[in-house]
Amino acid sequence: MAAAEPTAPSPGSAAAAAAEPPVTEPAPIGAEFFAHQHQEYRRWREQGVVRRVRFGEPVPIEGWLVTGHAACRAALADPRLSKEGAAERYGALLGNTEGPGAGLMHHMLNTDPPHHTRLRRLVQQAFTTRRVAELRPLVEARVDRLLDALAGRAEADLIADFALPLPLGVISDLIGAPADGRTALQVRGNAEAEGDGEVSVPTAESMLRHIQELLDHKREHPADDLLSGLLAARDGDDRLTGAEITSMCFLLVLAGHQTTVNLIANGLLTLLDHPEELAALRADPGLMAGAIDEMLRYESPFAIASLRYTTEPVIIAGTRIPAGEFVQLGLLAANRDPAAFPDPDRFDITRDGTGHLAFGHGIHHCLGAPLARLQAEVAFGRILRRWPALRLAERPVWQENPRHHGLLRLPVLLG
Repeated sequence: MAAAEPTAPSPGSAAAAAAEPPVTEPAPIGAEFFAHQHQEYRRWREQGVVRRVRFGEPVPIEGWLVTGHAACRAALADPRLSKEGAAERYGALLGNTEGPGAGLMHHMLNTDPPHHTRLRRLVQQAFTTRRVAELRPLVEARVDRLLDALAGRAEADLIADFALPLPLGVISDLIGAPADGRTALQVRGNAEAEGDGEVSVPTAESMLRHIQELLDHKREHPADDLLSGLLAARDGDDRLTGAEITSMCFLLVLAGHQTTVNLIANGLLTLLDHPEELAALRADPGLMAGAIDEMLRYESPFAIASLRYTTEPVIIAGTRIPAGEFVQLGLLAANRDPAAFPDPDRFDITRDGTGHLAFGHGIHHCLGAPLARLQAEVAFGRILRRWPALRLAERPVWQENPRHHGLLRLPVLLG
């Protein structure tokens, strides 16, 4: 794995001045880009790992995109790239400073230390390794029920029929949500051909109401679930506020199924596209952990990490980015960087891909990564055993979303 970049020179130094980028028009992003993201990112990276880009809908933004592995890894842990500043300024840019969207944004992914440190310490009390490990029987049972429901069918959409309901059900069980209200927690986009993976205003309003009702119930009737644990979590006299718990629940639900949907669907597509690797995994299930890391590297569930904002001038890979600029870290591009992974466009389940950045790096490394891995491990194992003749029914299409790297559908013939 490539080493992290050295500390940047101070903004006023000669090196910083020499690193001033040329004034160029931001690279436009169109529909063709999403059909060939890896090729586009490779071309950009070869021209320089930092460039200015302009994304359109559904996440309109102009700023700097980093595509190199070492540069992304260093930037993910750089305190000068603020999450709080990005959330505030992007919300203002969209006019989203009030309403349901703003009410769901007080979580640790949008904060910097010391606020982030406090929130993560409190949340980790409820999101323990023990609690995740105890979910294995529940995950196995859910996988089996979903696959049993497909028995006798010749075809299926493995997103709508499996990859979406599995993590949505698991995270709902984890937070203690009743079965009859789980559709209110679903992010529209992964189950509909016209979706883009983003949370619409109606979906945010529905989720906010449902989460608040669920929290009111847990306050009156605490149980052995994650939401009850968040309500009870304390650090001395400190505890999460109502707004923080509501936002954390939103984050857990959103990240708890959005990432896992893409991990499972992207991973299945990759295996079907590489029959020799698929056969090797079927022959030796002991390769599963490494195979999942390679799937995460090869087709990362998130293409771009959550937004950051420069609090002062920062030099990234020799490019000086001024203060007050949005910075986006290209995880999908970084995980195909040949400086970090030799022959990066080759899918190899025996590769040591543990240096990938699919779950981030530093203080914002994904808290739910062990749960996503657990679901993927059980899902892939059960599917490969149950359907030895599984194959694509038609070529799937990628979502046109710069952040979420996922498929609209995954139509397969079950065999």
